[in-house]
Amino acid sequence: MLIGYARVSTDDQNLDLQRDALTQSGCNRIMEDRMSGDRAERPGLKAAIDYARPGDVLVVWRLDRLSRSLKDLIEMVTLLESKGLGLKSLQETIDTSCSSGKLIFHIFGALAEFERTLIRERTRAGLQAARARGKKGGRAKALNSDKRRLAVRLYDEKEQTVDQICQMMGISKPTLYKYVAAHREEKSNP
Repeated sequence: MLIGYARVSTDDQNLDLQRDALTQSGCNRIMEDRMSGDRAERPGLKAAIDYARPGDVLVVWRLDRLSRSLKDLIEMVTLLESKGLGLKSLQETIDTSCSSGKLIFHIFGALAEFERTLIRERTRAGLQAARARGKKGGRAKALNSDKRRLAVRLYDEKEQTVDQICQMMGISKPTLYKYVAAHREEKSNP
């Protein structure tokens, strides 16, 4: 069975073009959404996937109606495949229920994985170059070393509550406890 899915980004846009194309392609049922494609919750899409049975094909007018990025599209195709469903795009003439359509999506998947690998490699190289220049990654400490020692001393003296110390120093409880633990570790490992 062919199940259609149509989506427009705003209420003022019209679904007629997509509806007509999906009907002409033989869709028995058409589910619709009127919202941005980058929203995770799309009730019409969820209804279409829930309605479909193994062997059915989800039909869209164009791939961008289904997903806003290649990564999301590949995840969607993987989800559909796991449920035994195919995907057909009318404008791009892609049909994953046939072997040539599956090949195209495997190529897309390989390209997306290649892109992710390149990004990881560039990130690692950039971090290594920064470390070589003496830069440290991560978030800066909330307090300098003198203020950290003061916070620990106030904690150890037990004259103020943890809340009072945190408020005075402008830090959170976990940060204070981290400073206390680091100070104790320094004392035990001179």
